[in-house]
Order: sequence, then structure tokens, then C-alpha cells
Amino acid sequence: MKELIRIGLDTSKSVFQLHGVDAGEQPVLRKKLRRSRLLDFLRKLPRTRIGIEACGAAHHWGREFAALGHDVLLLPPQLVKPYVARNKNDAADAEAICEAMSRPRMRFVPVKSVEQQAALMLVGMRDQLIARRTQLSNMIRGHAAEFGVVAAKGHEKIKPLLTRIAAHEGVPELAKQLFATLGEDYAGVTARLGSIEAKLVTWQRGNEMSRRLAEIPGIGPIGATLLVMKVIDPKAFRCGRDFSAWIGLTPKDHSTAGKKRLGVITCAGDEALRSTLVVGATAVVQQINKDADMPRPGSSRSPNASRRNSPPWRSPTRARASLGN
Repeated sequence: MKELIRIGLDTSKSVFQLHGVDAGEQPVLRKKLRRSRLLDFLRKLPRTRIGIEACGAAHHWGREFAALGHDVLLLPPQLVKPYVARNKNDAADAEAICEAMSRPRMRFVPVKSVEQQAALMLVGMRDQLIARRTQLSNMIRGHAAEFGVVAAKGHEKIKPLLTRIAAHEGVPELAKQLFATLGEDYAGVTARLGSIEAKLVTWQRGNEMSRRLAEIPGIGPIGATLLVMKVIDPKAFRCGRDFSAWIGLTPKDHSTAGKKRLGVITCAGDEALRSTLVVGATAVVQQINKDADMPRPGSSRSPNASRRNSPPWRSPTRARASLGN
């Protein structure tokens, strides 16, 4: 076999397709391997570049291949798709990966460590528990309304609502038993959510970069944790606008013939990170607007006195400066 310069690897649950080329860009490796034989085969090869689509289990395989001494590159699947020649199959996908990773303008995904993957599990479990809590609260409110029992919005209103239902004479005994079951599920989900959030805050406080990010106005423990876990290499972005484009906050560009036509934001990138940063920035803007309406010096209450010991996000000047940087 001629010397390999790079290998495109199409992953799956149990079958892996390899496509390798030499220095002359000629295919010298076309091989299909079972999961149990993959690492043994790659261990025998000299150090080379291996490209994988950044999909399920890609970071695990990236760490495994790197431990064998290979240079691992993870490619966004949407950037590999244009290189699929014709029909889609494992061999064509592996060849497309091998071709795409050779492009000088190709962008790659850094391989996450096991610690970062564990922290991402915390965020995923928190999102799932929040969705389940919302589902249960809506179910309780909806069923209660059918018996003429309503409550104001807010998760803190669910427990008093269940207490009222238990004492309501117009609610049948069967319904009360079912409401009690829903209440137990709701309390259990709320307790698990509190535990997950406590672990998330502990992880955030134990990470130096996350602590520094949390000092920026509008970024709390959740936003700081997501930034550290998802933006592994901040130096990959030349400026803040490149980062904004990466998470989908810049407008779509439909310009042609010298005419600029900008549309809505692209919504590309990670939805969780984008929504968290938007919510945090909105909170900062709202706080700035509130501070702008405070009494000025000379009135009965001076705003300078109240701001002297206030946190940084209460200061419009510091907030604007941080957002500008």
C-alpha cells in the first residue's frame, strides 16, 4: 500500500467505511470494517489525518484515534454534503469526507474532552426536565380548568392549586387521586431539576474561564457554562461578528448585482447557546432602560447612591462597554 496522507471515515453503529488517498490524490484504501476491528486496523497505520463527520459518537472516536497518534479532524455534515458525488452510500460518504477535509477553506469542529461531554449531559438533562415540568404543569392546569378550578401563571402556583383541588367538593374522588399522582410527578421532576442545576452551578464555579465569562453583564451560570462547553477554541473567530455569524445572529445575505439585500437572522449554529445569549442581552437592555428612568441628582433620591454598591449589570455605562467589547 502506498503512503496514506489522509483517510475519510464514515461512522455508524457497527460498520465503518474507510477511504484513503496518497500524495497524488489517488485512492489507495477502500475498506469496510466492523466496530471490533477498527482500532486494531488503525493502530497498525503510521500517523495520518483522519476525517469524521461531527455526528453521533464522533467526539468519542476522535479521542480514540488521537490516542493512537493520528490527527483527527471533525467536519460539519452540511459542509461535507456538497462533495458527495452522486448516490448516497457508505463508500460515497467516506470519499466525500476525504475530499472535503482537503479543502483549504474547510472549517473543523474541535474534539470535546470527556469532561466537556459530561457537562453537556448536565445541560441536556436540565432542558429535558424543564420541558417535562412545563408539560406536567400544563396538564394539571388543563384538567383543573375542566372542573372549574383555575390558578394564576407561575410554577409556584401549582402546589396551592393541587391543595385547592384536594379540598374542592366538586371534584370527583377519582380525579383527586389522579391529580395527586400528577402532583407527585411534578414534585419529583422539580426536585431533580434543582439537583441538576446545583451540579451545573458547581461545575461552572469550578471552571476558571466560566467564572470569568459570568462576570460579563447578561451572562449567568448557564450561559457561561454553554460558552465554555460549545466554544472550545475562541481564537478560531477573528472578531465578535464572526462569532455572531457562527451562532446565527447575523442577517441572511441575498445581495446580487451590487445591491445589498439583508433578511432575517440566519438562526444557524447552536440553538441553546443562541437563545441563552439573546435572553441575557435582553435582560441587560431592560435593566438599562429601567435605570434610565431613575431620578436624577438634585431630586429626592439620587441614583448615584443606589448604584454605588450595585452589581456591574446595573450600570448602563459598564453594560454598554461590555456589550461593545
